[in-house]
Amino acid sequence: MIKKGLGTTAIHGGDQEGDDIIAPIYQTAIFKHPNGRQIRGRDLKYSREDNPTVNELEKKMTALEGGEDCLAFSSGMAAISTLLLSRTRQGDTIVTSKEVYGATLILMRSLEKFGLKVKCVLNDELEGEIDSSTRIVFVESITNPTLNVPDIKGIAEACRRKGATLAVDNTFATPINFRPLEVGAEYVIHSATKYLGGHNDAIAGVLIGPREGINDAWEWRRNLGGSLDPFAAFLVIRGLKTLKLRVEEQNKKAQEIAEYLEQHRRVNTVHYPGLESSPCHEMAKELMKGFGGVVSFELGVGESVIKFLGGLRLIKTAPSLGGAETLITHPASSSHKNISPEERRELGITDGLVRLSVGLEDTEDLISDLEEALAIA
Repeated sequence: MIKKGLGTTAIHGGDQEGDDIIAPIYQTAIFKHPNGRQIRGRDLKYSREDNPTVNELEKKMTALEGGEDCLAFSSGMAAISTLLLSRTRQGDTIVTSKEVYGATLILMRSLEKFGLKVKCVLNDELEGEIDSSTRIVFVESITNPTLNVPDIKGIAEACRRKGATLAVDNTFATPINFRPLEVGAEYVIHSATKYLGGHNDAIAGVLIGPREGINDAWEWRRNLGGSLDPFAAFLVIRGLKTLKLRVEEQNKKAQEIAEYLEQHRRVNTVHYPGLESSPCHEMAKELMKGFGGVVSFELGVGESVIKFLGGLRLIKTAPSLGGAETLITHPASSSHKNISPEERRELGITDGLVRLSVGLEDTEDLISDLEEALAIA
């Protein structure tokens, strides 16, 4: 079989001969049972367990990330929590980067009440914390919101030596820019709400990994109830068809905007792995085909940020990313507001840091909007 490119795979990955060109939406909770239809060797009977539309998305993401199987969930957080519950037991150790989405970090720490040990460390310290008691290691390919790129190859090798499982949240990079399974990760997670769906109109998550592990996670998904709604699955499938085009365009626009911001006198620091000044630029070049569509940058604290956000007209203040619309958020008061001020400082999340998700508007219009807002900050 000829290996297909990622653009083709995003459209046709998982297609079966004779399928409809546009997969139907099975907007139903129940199926006649027994009816001879199966998904993963299990009878199709109830959409909390399996649904043909949801499985269409799962097959496509399996192909896009190069895994063995995939499960789709009602959110990215549902995918993360199901993975952790399915792969750990009392007494196990989880080693996680601190430099992850705030809700992910809070979730990890909350699992200690069930008898798990959780080590939360900076990216550069991860390899040294992996030992024979480590069950799972969790990291983001591009961290939220400071856009650091960890040495995933090195972390994967340390996991292999110690018998630990590496899971990578690949939401910011997308499979267009980076495929973690190719460098030794065992599981890949996405908030499909973001780039995969691409239109800010569906909440979803996916987990890709080895078939045996996905089967274990399937039982947990069924019992926890975090299955994806078929209409949301349809919306993500639709979004995947333009994934490569969107991501490549957002890579380009983000690079241009990062370079503009780096030269602006009112901007203190720009975080973007595509900049040569970024401390993770060389690592990003080694791992990735593109540097993503998110740019974070630092202004003065307090009133300056408020004035800046209030001065934006085209760019909207909202807590998501990866869609056609350019969005901006203030992590210290949104995604990381429940992290202590001391730990935010350790992570580089200052009160002046803002995170810009570059959409598909004309770059000149976005820069003009930023220029006007920066002038009053």
